[in-house]
Amino acid sequence: MIRRKPLEWRRMRIHVLAAFLLASNAVAAPFAVQVGEARIGLDAPPGFADTSFTGSPRLQELGESLTSASNRVLLFAVTDADMRRFTLGDALELRRYMIAVTPRATERERMTPGAFKAFAAESLRDLGPMPAPGDYRKYLESRPAGTVNVLAELRNDPDAVAVLLGARSKPTRYFEPSKYQLSSTSIVLLRGKPFTLSVYSQYDDPADLDWIRVTTARWIDELKRLNAR
Repeated sequence: MIRRKPLEWRRMRIHVLAAFLLASNAVAAPFAVQVGEARIGLDAPPGFADTSFTGSPRLQELGESLTSASNRVLLFAVTDADMRRFTLGDALELRRYMIAVTPRATERERMTPGAFKAFAAESLRDLGPMPAPGDYRKYLESRPAGTVNVLAELRNDPDAVAVLLGARSKPTRYFEPSKYQLSSTSIVLLRGKPFTLSVYSQYDDPADLDWIRVTTARWIDELKRLNAR
């Protein structure tokens, strides 16, 4: 009988898991979650993988750190490239990621369009005024480091509202440049249940701004399509 060393077993298990996850990503499909009496269809945008099926406490904790404890995390997705890094035991880059949550307090209730409008307005009430369209990086440079600032409105429908947000980090070393981050917050009504979708991206150039606008709009539209029937 051939006995493998523990390190060899660990390496083999990692490669088997990586192959399985890569195959799963290749055939990724929408899945259903139960929210109160409603079954809601969810899916991550192309190029992203839901992390829940990994069973990783580390990824679960990371997703939960992005939202309030009063919310239930339904989907925390990272890029396919980061998922490959995770399966191989490498550090995640986390340049882009996203999360979908629902308030625990409203799971058993069916929200009317009027109540949703009030809920969305209350959720976005403290974001502050929006700047005039222009150079958002320059605007963020004028704002205190570490603060999240509303930049623009992305959607304002009866069943979906979305805003663009931005922030810059405080340099940790002298002469080190600030780092910028974009995010979008979307509040969407699906089958009478409110959901908050958040998309995050580093902000290095205008392509990142275009990407988050397009991804946010497509994710909202796809989830509305999945739950239209």
